[in-house]
Amino acid sequence: MASTYTSNTGIEKPGSGEQSGTWGNTVNTNSDILDRALNGVLTLGLSGTSTNLTTTDGTLSNGQYKLISFVGSPSGTHTVNVLPNDSQKIYFLNNTTNETVIISQGSGSSVTLPAGESDVIYCDGGGVAAAVVDLSANFNVSMHLESANNLSDLASAPAAIVNLGVDATAGELNYNNLDQPLGTSSAERVVTADANGDVNLTEELTAKSYNETFLAVTSSAGGTTVNCETGNMFSHTLTEDTTFTFSNPPTSGTTPDTYGYSFTLKILQDSPARNIIWPASVDWADAEAPTISTGSGEVDVFVFFTTNGGTTFYGFTAGQVMS
Repeated sequence: MASTYTSNTGIEKPGSGEQSGTWGNTVNTNSDILDRALNGVLTLGLSGTSTNLTTTDGTLSNGQYKLISFVGSPSGTHTVNVLPNDSQKIYFLNNTTNETVIISQGSGSSVTLPAGESDVIYCDGGGVAAAVVDLSANFNVSMHLESANNLSDLASAPAAIVNLGVDATAGELNYNNLDQPLGTSSAERVVTADANGDVNLTEELTAKSYNETFLAVTSSAGGTTVNCETGNMFSHTLTEDTTFTFSNPPTSGTTPDTYGYSFTLKILQDSPARNIIWPASVDWADAEAPTISTGSGEVDVFVFFTTNGGTTFYGFTAGQVMS
């Protein structure tokens, strides 16, 4: 009795009394076929416009692998023909080429695999009219989830959040968009943000270290503006007599002393020496502004802070005649 073969993988089934003394060759080939079918990975180079993926009875062939990675440089959209057309197959595919790959087995439906994409397909082995089905296209995640305390309602983010027992809103969970009113609906939240994207903490912030932005401000037409929204450390190289303005300090809130803000200002003197007029809102010790250093290249450092939204800045001299 002659050998027969399994219909989908081509494993040889020797007839009764056949291959006496030579079974080892058949068993070894069958073992290799099974290894390919269970966990085999094939890197299949593509060129031109078509390639055959063939399962040959009793012989090691490229159609017997479980996972197939397409590589190479096809000349355009490439068709992979699964042969024979009466063999049922499930393939895991990975298209690493720069072209679209079409998987076909007969005149029925085919599966299109774009460049750089992966997929799982089923070839139905229907003969001349064989079809290839994309098993990933209609994979329904929600049908595998229970209806309570999960993401079963994937069509509605608010419903899914409620199902998970989360009391924050969708906007409050969007950490990439801090103009959402984080924390405004729940008093116990420690991180909030206002409409300007300013983040507020209601608890202590502990950090190993942190860096501050150091900004140079310049004068124009005798005026120099320190924009408090842009940082906490500033420098200014004098090139003319100038009048300082401190703009956009944090608002004081609904009660006095809600927000405090401070900044450090480094002044580098010019040659000839230049003069500074400070904002009227600055309160210096004994109500007397310091005299700045006059030597070319000399550095003065000043510190300012406000607790009432900039109505009053307290000014301090941190160092003078520094170089």
